Amino acid sequence: MGRSQAWIPLPSVDESEWFQSNGNTWRTNGRASVHVDATSKAQMLHVQWDDREQSPIVEVTSDIATRDRMIDLTRPSAMQSLSSAERRYWLAGTDLIPVDGIVKETSAQIVANARSDIEKARAIYDWIVENSYRRADTRGCGTGDVTAMLKSGNLGGKCADLNALFVGLARAAEIPSRDIYGLRVAPSRFGYMSLGANSANVTKAQHCRAEVFLDYFGWVPVDPADVRKVMLEEPPGNLPTSNPKVADVRQALFGSWETNWLAYNFAHDLSLPGSQGPKVGFLMYPQAETDDLRFDSLDPENFRYSIRAKEVSAI
Repeated sequence: MGRSQAWIPLPSVDESEWFQSNGNTWRTNGRASVHVDATSKAQMLHVQWDDREQSPIVEVTSDIATRDRMIDLTRPSAMQSLSSAERRYWLAGTDLIPVDGIVKETSAQIVANARSDIEKARAIYDWIVENSYRRADTRGCGTGDVTAMLKSGNLGGKCADLNALFVGLARAAEIPSRDIYGLRVAPSRFGYMSLGANSANVTKAQHCRAEVFLDYFGWVPVDPADVRKVMLEEPPGNLPTSNPKVADVRQALFGSWETNWLAYNFAHDLSLPGSQGPKVGFLMYPQAETDDLRFDSLDPENFRYSIRAKEVSAI
């Protein structure tokens, strides 16, 4: 079979108000070690097998705790701030999300009449809801190539596309913003089948979200991509923005999240340790290579991986 190696994303987010990463265990017939990306602090399990191993296996168990989020945007709190280094980091462009050129031009047009950061963020959110669409045949969660979307004028895709578009437009407007890459792990309790994991098998339940930093509120959750998901998928399908289901979720997803969801990391442009292959734009799927040939991470049947979720009671 040849020398094989794999990289499995581990929950790397610890935000006391809504998510805790409580540790990971694993078993494997290879050599495993935890790698922490120096820039983003994203964690992954790196497993290597030699060419004598005909059936490479790794099983990872992650323990997490979550809590729903809701920020009352009508009640500003005390001034909050990021350090200069943090602000630079969350305003910087990435390979797939630049903040100049057509991204900056589009952002400037969207926020032209907004005065405050919250007005600008809301204008960008509404613009994406009104001008994008969820394309059902997009592979995985999309590629997140913001420039390609804007240059083509085709604003179709899934969460890694539409929420990356929010992040790019917000950063171009000088508002710190970030993607969070993760996985739906439980059903939605709010009546939206499309917004939950509806079985224990969550192999294809990857979902990324976004946050924007507002000075009197801190990090604020947003998810315009899930508004478009509701519009496409909730019965009877292809709902207009005027539909009450859409109006409700559109209001909710600017400032709140139902956290039936595991958060892996905030990372972009990751080099996989031990690999000579290209960087990955984001790490939300297991990755693997054999003899430097990278498997298709969006093809779990042929790549042969599965992910399952189980709720346990708090002690």
